[in-house]
Amino acid sequence: MAITAKDVQALREMTGVGMMDCKKALTEAEGNMDKAVEILREKGLAASQKKAGRIAAEGMAYAAVIDGVGVVVEVNAETDFVAKNEKFVDFVKGVAATVAANKPADLDALMECKYVGTDLTVTEQQQEMVLVIGENIKVRRFAFFTDGVSVPYIHAGGKIGVLVNLEVTGGIDATTIGKDVAMQIAALNPRFWDKTQVTQDVLDEEKKILLVQMENDPKMAGKPEKVRENIVMGKLNKFYAENCLLQQEFVKDNSMSVEKYIASAAKALGGTVTFKSAYRFEKGEGIEKKQENFAEEIAKQLAK
Repeated sequence: MAITAKDVQALREMTGVGMMDCKKALTEAEGNMDKAVEILREKGLAASQKKAGRIAAEGMAYAAVIDGVGVVVEVNAETDFVAKNEKFVDFVKGVAATVAANKPADLDALMECKYVGTDLTVTEQQQEMVLVIGENIKVRRFAFFTDGVSVPYIHAGGKIGVLVNLEVTGGIDATTIGKDVAMQIAALNPRFWDKTQVTQDVLDEEKKILLVQMENDPKMAGKPEKVRENIVMGKLNKFYAENCLLQQEFVKDNSMSVEKYIASAAKALGGTVTFKSAYRFEKGEGIEKKQENFAEEIAKQLAK
């Protein structure tokens, strides 16, 4: 019987196995869904489905420049121990190389790309890793730059991955400048790159809060509105310095802003450097981690 795309998708949803393996199993099972599931289980492919429900909030953020393409990826695992596993690290690097080679439009597109050096898709290679390592593993996100000069930085063995993108003129090596900026981003996690990116609604909210604070301050409440407005504007400059990368104090030399550091360092090298953009991935960011009660877990195991 003819195998439809709908059948393949249904089997994929049931087992978590890649599209090609699902199609092969359905063909072998002559369209029988239960038989196809059994075939996948016999091959060990569907075993990863049991692990797919586990929360993967550890893992690794990784950044690199590969064949001129700046790439940053986050791949999650269940435990920090596995995140240090050599095979897991190699898989993460392979995902980054796959991104550089294919420049996929989104995560779904990446998962269907051929994983570098194999005939397997990234989805299938991920499932292989689940079977080999024994934990749920999940490629979570990626980003890349194809233009300009990209500088990667990995903090604490993969806790944070930063990719900075610069425009460089004068033929200078801006690696150190990029690394310094990346370290600043890793450490302070600015909300905005530049004050020009701060939206009016954010500014309005800040102004509102500051004005209310002054109204509640006996020393400020009696001051003329014009004076209070000027004070608010001064405080907004402090907001920029705290929340915008280029206006922040440079952590290595607090006598200057990041913007001034970039300009002066580039001038000293005989060229110019302009910060264009960056990505900052922190592993497990935004993922709700499961709180384990190990005593309870052991008791459950003993009761079986």
